[in-house]
Amino acid sequence: MTDQARTLRALLAHGRIIAAPGAPDALSARLIARTGFDAVYMTGLGATASRLGAPDLGLLSQTEMADQARAMAAAAGVPVIADADTGYGGPLNLRRVVDDYARAGIAAFHVEDQQMPKRCGQLSGARLVPPAEAEARLRAAVAARDASGRDMLVIGRTDALGTEGIEAALERARRYAGAGVDLTFVDGIRTIAQVEAVARGLPGPKVVSLVDGTEAAGLDLARLQDMGFSICLFAITTLLASLTAQAAALQQLRSTGRIPADAEGFDYARFSELVDLAGHQAFAHEYEA
Repeated sequence: MTDQARTLRALLAHGRIIAAPGAPDALSARLIARTGFDAVYMTGLGATASRLGAPDLGLLSQTEMADQARAMAAAAGVPVIADADTGYGGPLNLRRVVDDYARAGIAAFHVEDQQMPKRCGQLSGARLVPPAEAEARLRAAVAARDASGRDMLVIGRTDALGTEGIEAALERARRYAGAGVDLTFVDGIRTIAQVEAVARGLPGPKVVSLVDGTEAAGLDLARLQDMGFSICLFAITTLLASLTAQAAALQQLRSTGRIPADAEGFDYARFSELVDLAGHQAFAHEYEA
């Protein structure tokens, strides 16, 4: 078992809901951990946006996602829950995902039931594989995890909500729980009623993802915990906040020709502390010729 998988399992055993903000990159992952969150979510949307400046339409390869996971896990120092999309192919591809994510230090990952190429769970028009194929995909992930001697948590995700409705999504999620996954996850939630339906209709440990700008985003962690959710992902909160701040600073710089003054924002000293500049320099100075 990796250390972070052990940590995540211990956190889940305590029964308190785990908040995992999404990070588009390693620096954001470090900031999330420094702010005091117990876990970080490696979102495929954020990874695609940060690496390619493109939408989440299955453009990143398995290798690129594993590289992103490795950097984020090293920077965060807390459990990272990673997006593994559809598994990037057949059972052998999925086994490679498990091996690469385990070596990267990932604590948990989710595999979804979309066809390749996949798309963001908030978008309409997702094409799903049959439930039996999705179950086989998840059994392969669990078997690969078990055979490797590693104990990352496997999350079974369904994207059926937007295309087949809540009852079909719940039926798929219940079937995926029977495939041996550790948690189930109905993605694409937008309304409070949908959150409540998942809470009522899906027994066992489960994940919810709240997306900024939706009605469901108004729910707080205490209420979600009372509903029975184990993990809450805030997939794009940091990404949107970062873009908002960057756009405002750039607009002011463009308009005035001067660097904006922000007494509450990051300056170079605060940035240096976040990236541990002093620690890096001390190590280098000790061993320089």
